[in-house]
Amino acid sequence: MLIVEIIIWLGIGCIVHSYVVYPFLTQYFARFRESNDLVFSEEELPSVSIIIPAHNEEQVIRQKLDSILASHFPLEKIQLFIGADNCKDRTVEIVSSYQSRFPHMKLVEFQERQGKINIVNQLIQEVENEVIIMTDANVLFEASTIAQLVKHFKNPKIGLVDSRMEHFGVKETGISMAENGYISNEVQTKSAEGKIWGAMMGPFGGCFAFRKSCFEPIPTHFLVDDFYVNMLILQKGFRCINEQNARVFEDVSNESWIEFKRKIRISAGNFQNLSRFWPMLFRFDGISYAFFSHKFLRWILPFFMLFILVGSSFLVREHMAYAILNTLFLLPIALYIPDWLGKKIGVHFKWLRYILHFTSMNIALFLGFFQFLGGIKSSIWEPTKRLQ
Repeated sequence: MLIVEIIIWLGIGCIVHSYVVYPFLTQYFARFRESNDLVFSEEELPSVSIIIPAHNEEQVIRQKLDSILASHFPLEKIQLFIGADNCKDRTVEIVSSYQSRFPHMKLVEFQERQGKINIVNQLIQEVENEVIIMTDANVLFEASTIAQLVKHFKNPKIGLVDSRMEHFGVKETGISMAENGYISNEVQTKSAEGKIWGAMMGPFGGCFAFRKSCFEPIPTHFLVDDFYVNMLILQKGFRCINEQNARVFEDVSNESWIEFKRKIRISAGNFQNLSRFWPMLFRFDGISYAFFSHKFLRWILPFFMLFILVGSSFLVREHMAYAILNTLFLLPIALYIPDWLGKKIGVHFKWLRYILHFTSMNIALFLGFFQFLGGIKSSIWEPTKRLQ
C-alpha cells in the first residue's frame, strides 16, 4: 500500500506542477526577458512565401485573402501558394477571382484528396523564399501580422515564430468559453518558454513562420504537423519563439462533441510526436525541461489520474484524505449531468465548463493513446465546421 500511496502523491504532484507551478514560474521569470532583439526594420523585411491548404473553405477563404491584401506588408514581397484539396464547393472559383490582385499567387488544384500534410510537403518544394508562413484558411490576419512574424528572421538563430491566436464567436452556451480561456493561458506560457529558453513547445498551427532550410518533409501519417515542425527545428539547434504582436483571429468551436473528437485526434498525434522526439527529454537542458513539464506530463496525466482514482478507492478506509481525493476525482464525471440539464433550461454554469473542459481533455488524451497504439495510416480528416 505504501507504493500505491507514493504513486498517488507523485501523480498529484505532476498535475500541480504541469498545470499550476510550471506556467506560473515560466510566466513570472519571462517578464524580465525578450524573445529576440535582432529584428529586421520595415525597409529590410525579406520576401515571404505563404502556404494555405484549403479543403471546401468557401465560407472563409474570401475573408482570408482580404486580410492578406489589407496587410502593411508589400504585396510584391509575398509569394502565395494555395493548395485546393479536392474542393467540391466554390473555393477554387473564389481563389481564382483574386489572381489579378496578387502579383505572385499560385493556385494548385488536387483532384484526389491529399490531406494538409501532403499538400504542405508538395508545395514547400516550389517555395522560393527562405521564410515560409504556414496558415489555415479560417485564420485571419491583422495588417501587421506578416511583418511581426517575419522581422525575427534577421536573427540566424531563430527557426520558427508563432503568432498570437485570438478567438471570436465565443459563446457561453457551449465549450468555446472554456476552450478560449485554456488557449489564452497556453499562449502566455508558450511565449514565456520562447523568452527563457527559445524553446516554445509547439505553435498553435493556425499561423506560424519558419525557415525553409530547417524543414524536412512531415511524415504523411502524422496528425499534429505543427508540433513536429517545431520539435524538428529545436532538434536542429534553432530557437522557436512566440511573437505576441503577430495577432491572428480564428472562430472557435462551440460544439462539445466536435471539439472532443478533435482533441482525440490531436492526442493521438501527440503520442506520435512523443514516439519520434522522446530522446529530447534526456537533453537535460531548458528544452527537455519544457518538453517534460509542458507536454510529456500532460500527455501521461490521464494514466496517473486513473491510478489515483483506483488507488484512493482502496485507501478510503485508511485515511479521510483518500476519501476526499476519491470524491474529487469522481465529481467531474458526475458534473456532466447538471451541465446537460442546465443547457436544456438555458442556465449556464461558467465555472462548470472549465472543470468539464479539463476532464474531457484528459479523457480525449486517454482515448487518443489507444488510437495511436492501433496504428494511424492517414492524416486526412474533415476540418471543424466553420463559423458556428
